Amino acid sequence: MKNEERKNVIEISWALHSSIENSYLNNLAIQGDDNWLEKQRILLADMAIHLLQTAIKPGDIEIGRLKSNLHSILTISDQFLPELNLKKSIDHFYT
Repeated sequence: MKNEERKNVIEISWALHSSIENSYLNNLAIQGDDNWLEKQRILLADMAIHLLQTAIKPGDIEIGRLKSNLHSILTISDQFLPELNLKKSIDHFYT
């Protein structure tokens, strides 16, 4: 992928990010509420956008950012897939 194409994808992703982030901020659910998992789905989408941006950015991939993106995604996903014990795999990210 050419750098110009990468920059275009990143630009589009910021527009998506803005919409997703506004939805997250406007969702007043707190942990334990019926709407909590919906808010977490929105947060997961937000983190997926950040992963996209990290992966597609021109130049070498920033390993620290990649680890951070994956850490966030696995932490949030653990609520939806508790049988996979995703949090346990996160322990290996920073050792």
